[in-house]
Amino acid sequence: MDKTKKLWKPFSDVLRKALPSTCRLEASNYNYNFTSRIRLLSSSFSSSVQEYSFGRRQLSSENLGFCGRTFCSVTAEKVHNATCWNCNEAPKAVPFLFCNSCRSVQPVDHSVDYFQIFGLEKKYEIEDENLERKYKDWQKKLHPDLVHSKSKKEREYAAEQSARVIEAYRTLTNPLSRAIYILRLEGVEVNEEETVTEPELLTEIMEIREAVEDAADSQALNQIQSSMQEKLIHWSNSFASAFRNRKCDEARICIRRMTYYRRVNEEIAKKL
Repeated sequence: MDKTKKLWKPFSDVLRKALPSTCRLEASNYNYNFTSRIRLLSSSFSSSVQEYSFGRRQLSSENLGFCGRTFCSVTAEKVHNATCWNCNEAPKAVPFLFCNSCRSVQPVDHSVDYFQIFGLEKKYEIEDENLERKYKDWQKKLHPDLVHSKSKKEREYAAEQSARVIEAYRTLTNPLSRAIYILRLEGVEVNEEETVTEPELLTEIMEIREAVEDAADSQALNQIQSSMQEKLIHWSNSFASAFRNRKCDEARICIRRMTYYRRVNEEIAKKL
């Protein structure tokens, strides 16, 4: 038996056990060439996936860790078996923030992400109108003022649920916050305080700072602010493309740019 056949069964068993059940990776879809270099799985596949090269096809830590909808959904919707704490009625809809049978606010379930709260597909581009409508619907059910005469337990649930819905709404309506959040759902952490090292961006930062300092009046500041807004839109669109194509490094670059342009606008707002 040649070496390739000896290696095939153990490695395929390891790969099947390590990959989450939600992944849609079929071994038969890849042309394996085991004469190419293979780096073994790390001790914790879910937290760190090393690079694999298989002949003409390559899987990397970027496209495994930074999962797209067509490859692997780490945050796939879960089936919740919980019942209402007050009437024991099974939920008729997901997410289960509010019981329609007894009109009781439910405790916060942190496994439900912000997109699920508003019934949105987990993608960067969203429709603000649908988000705002759903937000108002939730507040009509969850606002603490609506349960002021109920038990202490439910008042606490309402305060927590309402606060989380507000935070979810603020996060998803802000392009930069939404970008950072959706990457974190994919297991990609973003350091917003990362030092800028790109020469091109450093030069641009210096020029913009000088322009803000030298602005003669509010009209000049408004022009700079308008320019920053255009840049934010541009890099927001670039992030959307990078996220769709699971390009983690490009997505981080977009966030770094958006972070800076937002800070410029905040500084200008203080001067106006």
